Amino acid sequence: MGLLMSPRALRTRARILDVALDLFERQGYDTTTTAQIAAAAGVTPMTFFRHFSTKAAVLVSDPYDPVIAEHVGAQPVGLPPLDRTRRGMLAALVMIEPVEDATARRRVALLAGEPALRVAVAAGTATTEKVIVERLVADGADPFDARVAAAACLAAATAAILLLPETGGSLAGAVTRALEQLGAEAPSRAVRS
Repeated sequence: MGLLMSPRALRTRARILDVALDLFERQGYDTTTTAQIAAAAGVTPMTFFRHFSTKAAVLVSDPYDPVIAEHVGAQPVGLPPLDRTRRGMLAALVMIEPVEDATARRRVALLAGEPALRVAVAAGTATTEKVIVERLVADGADPFDARVAAAACLAAATAAILLLPETGGSLAGAVTRALEQLGAEAPSRAVRS
C-alpha cells in the first residue's frame, strides 16, 4: 500500500496497526493471530490482509519506498550514487510525523525483541533497496555502484533503527546520525578490482 490511499483506508490501516501493536505488546508477537487483530480492529480478516500481507508486515511494512526513490532522484545526478542515496534518504526523513515516529519506535521495540523477524526486516529492506537502485540506474548510475550505495545506506539506517530501544530518541534522529556516518570522507581505495 502506498501513500496514495484514501483517507478512509489510511484510518483503517492506522487502526489495524495500533490494535496489532497493542496486542503484540500485551500478548506477545507469536501468540497473537491475524484473526485476533482483525476482530479487535473491527475489520474482517480479508480487510486485514488488504492492508498487511502477513502478520510480520505489520511490523516491517514501509509505505515510504516511493517517497525515498523520489527524493533520491531529486538529488543532483552528478553526485556519486552513495551521496545521492544518503541525501535522498535524509530528505525523505522529513516526511516522518511525530505520531509516526512514536509508532515506529513501538514497532522497532517489538522487532528487536523477536530475532525471528529479522528475515522479514531483510525482505523489507530488499524492497527498498530495489526501488533506490532502479532510480539510480535509470539516472545513469552503474548498477554495481547503485546497489552498493543503496545497501550501505540501508544497512546504516537498519542498524540505527534496531538500536533505538537501547539508545532512545527519535527514529529520524537515529537514522540521520547513521547516514551522516557515511558522509564522512571515505578512506582511500588502495585496492580496486
